[in-house]
Amino acid sequence: MKASHTTLRRAALWIALGASLSTMAPTAIAQSSTGSVAGRATGGDQVTVTRASTGLTRTVTVDSDGSYRLGQLPVGDYTLRATRNGQPVGEPIAVSVGLGGTTTVNLGSEGGIANLGAVTVVGQRVVNRVDVYSTESATNITREDWARLPVEQSLSSVALLAPGVVGGNSSFGGISFGGSSVAENSVFINGLNVTDFYRRQSFSAAPFAFFREYQVKTGGYSVEFGRATGGVINAVSRSGGNEFESGIEFTFEPAAWKASADDHYYDAVNSDGEAVSSVYRASRDRRSFAKANVWGSGPIIKDRLFLFAMYEQRDSNAKYSSTGGSGWFRDDSGDGFWGAKMDWRITDDHLLELLAFSDETDVDTSSYGYDWDSGEIGEAIGTSTTTSGGESGSLTYTGYFGQNFIAKAMYGINQSQSFTRSPADAACEQIFFADSYQDIYESMGSPTLGCHPTSGTIVAHEDEREVGRLDFEWSVGDHQFRFGIDHELMTTDRTSFYPGESGMRYTAYSMAPGTVLDNGTPVPAGVDEVLMARRRVDGGVFETEASAYYIEDNWSVTPNLLLNLGVRVDGFDNKTAAGGSFIKMDDLVSPRLGFSWNVRGDGTSKVFGSLGRYYLPVTNNINYTFAGGLTDERTFYALDGWREATNPVTGASYMEPIIGEQIGPVDTSYNVAVGDLRQSVDRDLDAVYQDELILGYQAMLSPAWSWGVNATYRRMKNALDDVRINHTPCGPVGFNLWPIANPGKPLTIWGDSSIGCDTEGWITIDTSTDGYVKRGSGEVVGYFEPKRTYQSVEFQIDRAWDDKWAFNASYIWSKLDGNHEGPVNSDTNYGDTGMVQHWDHPANNQDYGPLFNDRRHQVKLRGSYALNDQWMFGGMLTAMSGAPINEFGVTWPGDTLGGASFVTEGSGGGTFWHCVQNCSGDVEDRVYEYAGRGSGGRMPWTYNVGASVTWTLPVEGVDLKARLAVYNLLNEQEVVNVRQRYEANPGVVRGLHGTGTRWQSPRYAQLVVTWNF
Repeated sequence: MKASHTTLRRAALWIALGASLSTMAPTAIAQSSTGSVAGRATGGDQVTVTRASTGLTRTVTVDSDGSYRLGQLPVGDYTLRATRNGQPVGEPIAVSVGLGGTTTVNLGSEGGIANLGAVTVVGQRVVNRVDVYSTESATNITREDWARLPVEQSLSSVALLAPGVVGGNSSFGGISFGGSSVAENSVFINGLNVTDFYRRQSFSAAPFAFFREYQVKTGGYSVEFGRATGGVINAVSRSGGNEFESGIEFTFEPAAWKASADDHYYDAVNSDGEAVSSVYRASRDRRSFAKANVWGSGPIIKDRLFLFAMYEQRDSNAKYSSTGGSGWFRDDSGDGFWGAKMDWRITDDHLLELLAFSDETDVDTSSYGYDWDSGEIGEAIGTSTTTSGGESGSLTYTGYFGQNFIAKAMYGINQSQSFTRSPADAACEQIFFADSYQDIYESMGSPTLGCHPTSGTIVAHEDEREVGRLDFEWSVGDHQFRFGIDHELMTTDRTSFYPGESGMRYTAYSMAPGTVLDNGTPVPAGVDEVLMARRRVDGGVFETEASAYYIEDNWSVTPNLLLNLGVRVDGFDNKTAAGGSFIKMDDLVSPRLGFSWNVRGDGTSKVFGSLGRYYLPVTNNINYTFAGGLTDERTFYALDGWREATNPVTGASYMEPIIGEQIGPVDTSYNVAVGDLRQSVDRDLDAVYQDELILGYQAMLSPAWSWGVNATYRRMKNALDDVRINHTPCGPVGFNLWPIANPGKPLTIWGDSSIGCDTEGWITIDTSTDGYVKRGSGEVVGYFEPKRTYQSVEFQIDRAWDDKWAFNASYIWSKLDGNHEGPVNSDTNYGDTGMVQHWDHPANNQDYGPLFNDRRHQVKLRGSYALNDQWMFGGMLTAMSGAPINEFGVTWPGDTLGGASFVTEGSGGGTFWHCVQNCSGDVEDRVYEYAGRGSGGRMPWTYNVGASVTWTLPVEGVDLKARLAVYNLLNEQEVVNVRQRYEANPGVVRGLHGTGTRWQSPRYAQLVVTWNF
């Protein structure tokens, strides 16, 4: 996959890991995965924290001004004590150190807690309700919190507990933080960045039982975190200690405990009289899931060397129909997860951590024909196997040099892969039909189409991120300086193509004669069935380097006022398969300012705020497509019927199309040629960034209760995407260029005779006024300035767990406006990050208004209650208003070139114009009406209620629990995504506009049995 030096480096890494743990994967090093203790005490005293579970001891002398701080402490429980002149002062104090935060403990002259009114004591441990040392907006969830709540077992589900975090478009998943798209977040495990860098829509995962604590950063995060304009999920794994511990956990999700999904049938008529229909069948889908998790931890050398190890075996089975009901599928997966964490306390001042885990998974899918009406499963079509996940790990060194200087070094590797393979790959093409063909297909008896068992491309994909970073912390008087550097090398090795001898994917359509196809050719008279053949091929090995350095000063201006002053400088270098720079952006400066004012001086309340800039890297799919080349061609044929054929793998029969006369030329407008890349990328490309302002207040009402309010403003003023250019200062190009550019800003590319320039040289196109010539009127226009703004006001009230009950409630009013969502396009379900049709036509982003992730109202409630030592109950409610619905047209005034496909709903985005008169006549005679964003209204409110009950065996010395959780208790199945294409052709209104395509998942239940011993 990479050069030989990488192979040698990887081999050396395996040897080093094998010396410590016999079955480990590559290692890595990480980001903020620790916490701190700070406060005020008597000057000259010494404050010592001790972690009994590992023997770790740290001591610091209180400054003359009465302040002290102990930083970079592993997450966990500690004992804190003051000494004066070598003698203990007061009694030891139990303190809990949380992930990414600071626990404030102010000590009086007698060594006791002086700020009792500002802390909560949970199980005799001190926990702050207000972190006066933090300027971030963050939510922390511990293992204990999760165990009391009906939270699904995924990092995304944990993140959704935080205010302002919503689920993204269900067509391609992901979560949205503060109005961002799903492709703008980062995820860290023990400081290792495990975010998918190919499209930034997923991440490497580990079981819930592997983690100790989670922190969800929704804004204001410090300069050590970068490469995200959405949010950050920061998780830390469990570790071993001086006590030998072990446990086993079983999770059961039987198919019988899941409600049936609703089927949805839509019959409508387009405005031209054409009958259309759409079917979504899911009521017979069944899925069962079970897993067994076993773990153990303890000392290899007491007080020095510790190990936590886990293995989880999973068994998943699913049976489901295709949405149209013509196919039946069976998925089977029986893979296991393994993971381990080793901690070596070389001395109290030098620590070494080793993390390794594997989330590799295989899913075997068997495909069959299916008769929905009779429920009869037909002959086997074939099988396929999909492999995902990979091996990852981290190695982290932490050194404490004196009382005021801490150094941290990290090296890490994160791997993932995606392979789909089938015995039918070489021989069988994929054959589909569009909604317009549904009635014809059913009249044929709903036969099996094609002999390939899958609907996806054949993909061989490997990603590897190699990480190295250095972080330092230096306390000098009232200043705590933090500075560091990090470097990531991200390599993608990917090829993809359609199966079959021809390499074509066929889709059947029902169309009226005269309908204009995407290649500009009308459907001939006498032809009402059309076959589109699509050929798509790409591949190569590509690297991207991301580097950054940062410096930050946490300055205690007064005992009650903290300023956080930081700057981060990023650089991104996306490379071609030959290793040359394709997109290179340096010196991306991110200034960040935060403050926290301890209003009363006792830690019971604070006013806080932050102002900062955040940059987003260019994903590797851009390298892959533009620096490797893309063949994406569409050819249209008359469909002359169907004939029976024999599956060469299974021997079963299927139907294949009879291909008639070709209609018009091959549409090559989506091809991306590789050669002279000077016309493929803007010479002066600017990176995407977002500016953010947060202002808030948080206060304690009592040692248990706290509340807060904050306001957030986010602004993204530029975009980076492929842009259609068919006109330059040299004149009309004669075809389409698709350079990566900043739409609405000047674009500089190489001009030569191939694009109509008389002389060779760099030309600059002001894409706000030039770049596109209308086909019809000949008017030259530009692209609209990209904007995205997010405004929100958040209210939250929280009651800390006190071994009896806990409660949290939040409400957010927010407004997300603009003309582009970000690097994905949820409006048309297009998730190819950075190439999502936003700028395929100037009319795509003409209007500024509510965007897809605009949920104007969000309510989240969660709580838990212990009836007694045996029974505990938990509950959750999430309610939010629906997303806006658009009414996308296909053309705009003065232009016959579609701003959306005339054939498929998902291609080409759409315009905000509807043709209402003379739509089949000359372009100058057409009459249009404007329909801005959200003109179609909104989707309905969605409600999701979860409930859990936990039973504990009432036997002393036996830790056995059983928890039954029910998700979507009310079985709400509201629509969460709809068709937003209003027009099929100019003046032809789609009867199916506004009908559903995705719905809430049905109710299901889960039983978790845990036995720790």
